[in-house]
Amino acid sequence: MGALNVLPASSSLVALCCHGSLGSTSSSSSCTHGDRLHSVHVSAVSSSLFSHHKKPKSSPISHTHLPRSGILPSSRSPWSRTSTTHLLQRQGLIYCVFPSTPAQVSSVEDLFDFICLGPLLSKVGLTKEKVAESIDKWLAYGLHLCRLFQVNELCLTVPEKVRFYHYYVPVFLWCEDQIAKHQSKFKDVEDAPPLVIGFSAPQGCGKTTLVFALNYLFRVTGRKSATLSIDDFYLTAESQAKVREENPGNALLEFRGNAGTHDLPFSIETLTGVTKLTKEGMKMKLPRYDKSAHKGRGDRADPSVWPEIEGPLTVVLFEGWMLGFKPQPASVVKAVDPQLEAVNRNLEAYYEAWDKFVEAWIVIKIQDPSCVFEWRLQAEVAMRNEGLPGMSDEEVRDFVSRYLPAYNAYLPALYSGGPNGSDPERLLVIEIDEGRNPF
Repeated sequence: MGALNVLPASSSLVALCCHGSLGSTSSSSSCTHGDRLHSVHVSAVSSSLFSHHKKPKSSPISHTHLPRSGILPSSRSPWSRTSTTHLLQRQGLIYCVFPSTPAQVSSVEDLFDFICLGPLLSKVGLTKEKVAESIDKWLAYGLHLCRLFQVNELCLTVPEKVRFYHYYVPVFLWCEDQIAKHQSKFKDVEDAPPLVIGFSAPQGCGKTTLVFALNYLFRVTGRKSATLSIDDFYLTAESQAKVREENPGNALLEFRGNAGTHDLPFSIETLTGVTKLTKEGMKMKLPRYDKSAHKGRGDRADPSVWPEIEGPLTVVLFEGWMLGFKPQPASVVKAVDPQLEAVNRNLEAYYEAWDKFVEAWIVIKIQDPSCVFEWRLQAEVAMRNEGLPGMSDEEVRDFVSRYLPAYNAYLPALYSGGPNGSDPERLLVIEIDEGRNPF
């Protein structure tokens, strides 16, 4: 085999050095998250997000050889920060010795080169030099994501590598930078309220999974975080029925979804409360919405099942399909759909209820709103394949049709001018393709 670099077979060294290998991996777990995903299975989400490439045959490396500690490399490791630059300059392959035949994997240099090809690097303020200086963090975050989504860190597929190293990790680093800027405004960091980061993105584009991943990374790196969705602020079933009665014949307000179907006073109460969780021992419950109630019509979940969070919070991740939408001239919305006029009037009250609480924004930009139907359909098919209840194709089409007028009316202004009240210096716009990957 010639002269090889032999590394000990610890979980951190082996797992972190193997991200470039293209072997089989399984993402058919049902990992759950009490704070956010409710009954949505990670397996269904992952299969939908990573299903665009066929996975190669299984790697000969046995996954059972690895302990599951997730411990970072020690200072004595050849992968430590003191030797990062040296490793990046080193040519050739790195091998790891197991109790069986050694397997070839890619080097840190290969992963470094892959990271530097990412389309978000300059957008999040990173350079090749900064990546080299922080490569240990990239490796650690990548390992955490593998554990979260229960994929084999020894043999990530290309779409998994793209999702982790071109998307989730760069966005997480941007969020960390935004937190630092936010806290720098306060004399004492302990007095700083949590930073609220808003995520505005259409349904099905992967925003909930992105928030899920970011929330996990915050927690495993010692930050207290909380997640909220605009879904959590839908009206109760009783109140939604009244909206339907008050707007007869308006399909856009018949069911939950558009502006006018949210409990705005309740939104203000919740967001005000969560931003005050700055001290140890301060607690509150976060509302949740049960979309399965009343045969799918939905209703606010009973407070007994709401998750409880405790301060001090560092960051709140607030996501929604219409977060940051700005009211448009009546002539604009009427040209899209006359039914949208009532929705547009309702939207005028949303800045005070939602957007003013958001200090930093992430906007996921899509090329064509028609993608929403395909993405939603993929998600429903994945759910059905997992044995979970899912909408039929026709039900998906009807569901999406109630949102498309708002997309057509409000997305152009969102993309050209940013969310309502946003600071261009605190805004990250991520353009994604039909595969939900940034470009």
